[in-house]
Amino acid sequence: MERTSCLVAGGGPAGIVLGLLLARAGVEVTVLEKHADFLRDFRGDTVHPTTLDLLDELGLGREFAKLPARHMTDIQLPIRGRMVRLATLTHLPGRHKYIAMVPQWDLLDLLARAADREPTFRLRMNTAATDLIRDGKRVTGVRYRTADGATGEIHADLTVACDGRGSVLRAAAGLSLRQWSTPMDVWWFRFPRNDTDPAGAVWMVTANRFALLLDRGEYWQCATVIRKGADAVLRQAPVADIMRTMITVAPWLADRIDAVHDWDEVKLLDVKLDRLHRWYAEGLLCLGDAAHAMSPIGGVGINLAVQDAVAAARILAPKLLSHNITEADLARVQRRRLVPTMVTQDMQRAVHRFGIEPSLSGALDISTFDRIPLPLRVFRSLPVIRTLPAFLVARGVLPEHAPDFARRPE
Repeated sequence: MERTSCLVAGGGPAGIVLGLLLARAGVEVTVLEKHADFLRDFRGDTVHPTTLDLLDELGLGREFAKLPARHMTDIQLPIRGRMVRLATLTHLPGRHKYIAMVPQWDLLDLLARAADREPTFRLRMNTAATDLIRDGKRVTGVRYRTADGATGEIHADLTVACDGRGSVLRAAAGLSLRQWSTPMDVWWFRFPRNDTDPAGAVWMVTANRFALLLDRGEYWQCATVIRKGADAVLRQAPVADIMRTMITVAPWLADRIDAVHDWDEVKLLDVKLDRLHRWYAEGLLCLGDAAHAMSPIGGVGINLAVQDAVAAARILAPKLLSHNITEADLARVQRRRLVPTMVTQDMQRAVHRFGIEPSLSGALDISTFDRIPLPLRVFRSLPVIRTLPAFLVARGVLPEHAPDFARRPE
């Protein structure tokens, strides 16, 4: 019988960070990842200041700094050909006054290499958790299937579901979910970036188009919003229409009107916003998207998941070492992370209502403005109000720090 102290399902940021921290505490931990590697495109690539601080505390800051990255400090909005700065991160507290745009596979590889140096850590690729094992009501491990079809079981004192918003283990546990309707889905695609283009993040709001361009150096990574469930219908139009709608407000893109050649280059994200009423059952804890699926607004999902993992490691490591973990311990993790999750999701719902919905209905069209609208001028003129959204996105509420047992010098 295979056995470990903590079994983590899912080798994303939450799962790998949790495995690394627990292993540095001396806990036996096994992480299951269903894919053969971390190389997958159009995943969240934003690394926020709280995660950058954590990497420094773990002694991984210098290694992270060697990865290919772009530093995003400003969020801009084009109005009548002029770039208007909406927000800047340069006034934030702390060492890292930017959001790092780094391929997620590079970050995961870095974290996995650090974890592999710990004798109690084990990462099993090509292995998917398929179901829970129970002893009465208590979860005692998982059943798994490998890429070649082999099956097996791993028993554990604690099973942690970090397997995303479509969590197999969450569904198997039957945990109840609160869901909010969302007005949108998102198309992700990329196109070339010129050296003369603006830097950082650029919002584009036109009639029936709400898009965000993320500066990735040689190319723009673009998220463009569409009405919920409208993907199949909209794909009947020419794919070049995507660029045409953005050129109306950003004429500097005119030379790239044919940059997106085929609909196969446009990936659909089915946007969900939900949260478990209870993130745990006896012997089971859900973290990250498995506990609370986030909207892509603000790009905060990955960083919230990492913060969940840090809090869980700090609270649960002593209990796992003594093999005496209870539901009350799991409830402490949820209580610690519930407020940041609620604040972030409420912020995202407000953006859906007051930004996304008016844009999709055509009621908000920046391309028709002759000057900066009054609400935006007021927003930019008041430092406290201007910096609050940037602070909430970049640093969030109740940021977590590495526990002492996991810290290493650079």
